[in-house]
Amino acid sequence: MPELPEVETVKTAIEHSIGNAKIESIVVRNNKLRIDVPEDISSRIVGAEISKHRRRAKYIVCELNNGISIIIHLGMSGKILICDELPSPLRKHDHIVLKTNKGYLVYNDPRRFGLFTYCETSNIEEHKLFKHTGIEPFDNKLTSKYLFKKLQKKNIPIKAALLDQKIVVGIGNIYASEALFDAKISPLRPANKISEEECKKLIASICKILQNAIKAGGSTLRDYEKPDGSLGYFQNKHCVYNKTGQRCPNCTCRKGSIQKTIIAGRSTFYCPHKQK
Repeated sequence: MPELPEVETVKTAIEHSIGNAKIESIVVRNNKLRIDVPEDISSRIVGAEISKHRRRAKYIVCELNNGISIIIHLGMSGKILICDELPSPLRKHDHIVLKTNKGYLVYNDPRRFGLFTYCETSNIEEHKLFKHTGIEPFDNKLTSKYLFKKLQKKNIPIKAALLDQKIVVGIGNIYASEALFDAKISPLRPANKISEEECKKLIASICKILQNAIKAGGSTLRDYEKPDGSLGYFQNKHCVYNKTGQRCPNCTCRKGSIQKTIIAGRSTFYCPHKQK
């Protein structure tokens, strides 16, 4: 599933390509996504202009000048194609075609775990998709005091706690492993055993890893690609993720020290020599 850097990359690509475009039409070829595409979506968005593009958690939000926001989630396999001319024929899983006066936006999703919906902009934080989401990683409200307080209630591995979107949003499996490695914290440590000073270090590592990944256009492992069809390349800079049996960077551990374990049902990679 695309994580924060990948979603941020797609959002920026949409913003740079169609910007404040006027929506001329929308064709829904298959409305059976994770949440059904609303039947009245055409009447709510066609004719409006996009006034702002932003990311909230792992969602792309396009605010319109009529008080409505389009909400897009890429799910496990969703992709956005941006083009001047509509491809002919359309691909098998091109479920939604949005035509604007500055080009086309095509939503493709083979597994249909994503979504394409809308809500009133003024009520977006109360929408069921966002109502219980936590703080953004780059928000000034994400302090060591806040994180420490949240973790005190969690008797689960710190890796699992980082995946809890009610605490901090956008950190997925890849970047949780990488951030914990950077902070030298074992993913197996109970969350309520992380000190406030370690929380400070962990926040710095989270922001550092996410910022570097955004600059690299995200990580391409399976389905993810940017709207122009190119791939992200942060996977080439992973220190531990998917590197079982290798030696981790800048460490005195022996060759083959990176280990793999399963935490909260997700593959987790770490160096037991460096991460305590």
